[in-house]
Amino acid sequence: KRILVTGGTGLVGRAIEKVVADGEGRPDEEWIFVSSRDADLTSSSETKALFERHKPTHVIHLAAMVGGLFKNLRSNLDFWRTNIHINDNVLHSAHESGVQKVVSCLSTCIFPDKTTYPIDETMIHNGPPHSSNFGYSYAKRMIDVQNRGYSEQHGRRFTAVIPTNVFGPHDNFNIEDGHVLPGLIHKVYLAKQSGSALTVWGTGKPRRQFIYSLDLARLFLWVLREYDEVEPIILSVGEEDEVSIREAAEAIAEAMEFRGELVFDTTKSDGQFKKTASNAKLRRYLPEFQFTPFRKAVKETCAWFNANYANARK
Repeated sequence: KRILVTGGTGLVGRAIEKVVADGEGRPDEEWIFVSSRDADLTSSSETKALFERHKPTHVIHLAAMVGGLFKNLRSNLDFWRTNIHINDNVLHSAHESGVQKVVSCLSTCIFPDKTTYPIDETMIHNGPPHSSNFGYSYAKRMIDVQNRGYSEQHGRRFTAVIPTNVFGPHDNFNIEDGHVLPGLIHKVYLAKQSGSALTVWGTGKPRRQFIYSLDLARLFLWVLREYDEVEPIILSVGEEDEVSIREAAEAIAEAMEFRGELVFDTTKSDGQFKKTASNAKLRRYLPEFQFTPFRKAVKETCAWFNANYANARK
């Protein structure tokens, strides 16, 4: 197997690389991690050239234009156009070059805004996504549509996974444009340096299921090797492991030994209150899978951030 990983230098790509290097890789697997420096995936010719150069038999497709709530609110059209181009180019190049299997990465934000909880894999297309990130969400939903098309028309084994909120080493810790957990880690670091209070955007009440990037990486390897459905699968901790933004901020403050006060800026948007996902399908396949406890994963991520601050803060 020659496994090409797009978006290979991002949060999940680095986690897969680490898990493979730490002994989870197999002798019959060659892993190739590529980033935007290797090819502009919005260009069909550059994407095609990348596939011709590496001749993969399998692909893990992670590359995407991503950002937190406030970046999405500003740039919904950009998120839609960029991701539609990337996904179409990658899937079509995989098909044309005879790739045996593609596993793409979706997100729980693609689910309908008005829905019942917990959400599961059958509900993706049941209504419009939250208005704050409709561009990104619709582009990601189209991967599921394309996977079905390639399966029905060409017999391709293209599938997708739906992780909940991923965090870990090599995340985007940008306070303005990153996701909530890495943004909070950076904020706690700065508040500790300056001796000021920690300001958390929003009320702190929204609830999220967070998955540690190294746990997600191990699950990606299982999907690549064992999971044979075209329908996506949610990769998530259980519903009982959901935490509020306040609880997440408190876990980070504890891990960073921050002693200052927490202030909630309620003029800032909360985004979706919750998007509780069911991992029942995953548990049917892997009843014994052990997730890293949230506070332990937060502690490891904070330690990595502290040790790599000069690069991480960019």
